[in-house]
Amino acid sequence: MKSRIAVIGLGYIGLPTATILAKNGQSVVGVDVSAPIVEAVSAGRLPFVEPDLADALADVVADGSLIATSEMPEAEVYILAVPTPFLADKSADMAYVESATRSIAAKLRGGELLILESTSPPGSTEQMGAWIADARPDLDLSTIDLAHCPERVLPGQIMAELVTNDRVVGGITPQAAERAADVYRTFCKGEILITDARTAEMAKLTENAFRDVNIAFANELSLICERLGVDVWELIELTNHHPRVNVLQPGPGVGGHCIAVDPWFIVAAAPEESKLISMARQVNDGKPEHVIHQVIDSVAGIANPRIATLGLAFKKNVDDLRGSPAIQITGDLARRLPDATVVAVEPHVDALPESLADLGVTLEMVDDALKGADAVVLLVDHDVFADLDRELLGTATVHDTRGLWKS
Repeated sequence: MKSRIAVIGLGYIGLPTATILAKNGQSVVGVDVSAPIVEAVSAGRLPFVEPDLADALADVVADGSLIATSEMPEAEVYILAVPTPFLADKSADMAYVESATRSIAAKLRGGELLILESTSPPGSTEQMGAWIADARPDLDLSTIDLAHCPERVLPGQIMAELVTNDRVVGGITPQAAERAADVYRTFCKGEILITDARTAEMAKLTENAFRDVNIAFANELSLICERLGVDVWELIELTNHHPRVNVLQPGPGVGGHCIAVDPWFIVAAAPEESKLISMARQVNDGKPEHVIHQVIDSVAGIANPRIATLGLAFKKNVDDLRGSPAIQITGDLARRLPDATVVAVEPHVDALPESLADLGVTLEMVDDALKGADAVVLLVDHDVFADLDRELLGTATVHDTRGLWKS
């Protein structure tokens, strides 16, 4: 059945969701506070890189099934896909969700369905109901259905995984869960798993906390191996020959908008009980500082050293810089070594973030960046770096934080 659906937030999750709903017969209005994003989407242009999304977006904009606006519309279904960063105390910043909810509240007439996709702490969907009740005391809240359906897709594969991945759908009421499930059934071929809203909220947090804990084990293992003079990459390869062991690969830290953030929401909700999850976050958050010290030590005594950092994205083969430890490491090297020349290589972007440009870091092609380098820091295992001619490294001290060049 065709519905008028408003998707609030046209970022890495909201825009693909809006596009795939429109492709599957729904009338979709995409809402964003950013004028450049609204302008780009209205013209059928993709404002970021995501395979298979550009053509689909152009098609649904051209046929009128997706329009973009900065004004909150009236709709039958509202899907919130706005940011939920964390505050200084590591608790969730729900300001974007609250603002969107209050804007939606002004348009409600009764009978609408609101779905929160933003990764949120337990109780957030219930809190949306409280915000609506506060904004609209005239409205019978029992006529509004509230549900939570966390996104669980991988950047670079979003369009495929939106269709194929199973979805967890939790409602404040069973009716709300069923209504939300019907929305996702319009395009999702994976299994729709129905539960209550609070369990759905915890499901996404648990998925990413589980991954974070396992990454922390690998990162801590790398520190131990460094102390003991053991090759961590060889050790993990050998260990993983056990049929029931699968140790992950260490790195320079954990970035992105999910794994480095979501576990803190669990810690904030139950701090006394979240000892392992909290410690894993501390291990992973401490890894960039360890890399920085290694690089600084390697150029000690060199006048005006040249340092090349390879990769700025938070993961391989994407242009997404959100929460990237590579950004932190590159910036801190420039900040702490004012006499050094720090150059960055990121083949998936055309310009540096202002935070790096303001520090004097320059963006260069890999061949140019390596010329005369005293230290080379591989931070992201982009495919393009795997095939790098090692002779270009010259006499530089190499810090391979991903084990890409271990052979």
